[in-house]
Amino acid sequence: MTAGAEVYARPPLLVVLEHVEDEGPGLIGEMAAGTGLQVHRVGTGDPLPNLDRMPLLVVMGGPQALYAPDQRLRDEVGLIHDAVTRGLPILGVCLGAQLLAAACGAAVKPGERGPELGLGAITLTGSGRDDPVFAGCGPALPVLHWHSDTFELPRGSCHLASSDAYVNQAFRLGRAYGFQFHIEMDAQLLEAWSRQIPLPEDAQGWLRQSEPMRRGVIARWLQQAVDAVP
Repeated sequence: MTAGAEVYARPPLLVVLEHVEDEGPGLIGEMAAGTGLQVHRVGTGDPLPNLDRMPLLVVMGGPQALYAPDQRLRDEVGLIHDAVTRGLPILGVCLGAQLLAAACGAAVKPGERGPELGLGAITLTGSGRDDPVFAGCGPALPVLHWHSDTFELPRGSCHLASSDAYVNQAFRLGRAYGFQFHIEMDAQLLEAWSRQIPLPEDAQGWLRQSEPMRRGVIARWLQQAVDAVP
């Protein structure tokens, strides 16, 4: 099912926390257009949203490090912790996955293997292959990475995916999902990234070829999240 305005008879509010402009919601934002999308650019000073008006939460990536002294990130971890406690559907992407892991009590730290950068792949675990969000994706997914930090799995979470460099690439805890990789890429984001990190000449080809898979993952997360809203 395509996630779009026609899917939702009573659109809930999806709130996006954006840390830098070049890591915006991209394809997630496009597909969530029917939810009453609201972007908080917390990296440039927007206040954190009110949980009472936030049925769905997406937390995007950014260059920040959770182990550095940053009161804004600590406040964000607190907000995400409260959202998890309330059972709100959450999707954390890259830094967002690290923030989610920290909010659930897990450690976030510099990656021992160094930066994981550019086009790559993740391998789904048995639980990942059985997870409804990854249904039909097959054992491995082509993805794009840009991170130097990693996280431990929160206690009680379900491990969904790994890569050759970093074992913890995706997890689920209740209604919260964390993806260390970037599922949100669209043409505009990819063009901005190509000016900052080395990408192969066929990066646009990768974007087109991987889009059906990425749309499917986002659509299934959105539909599952919307179904959970009273």
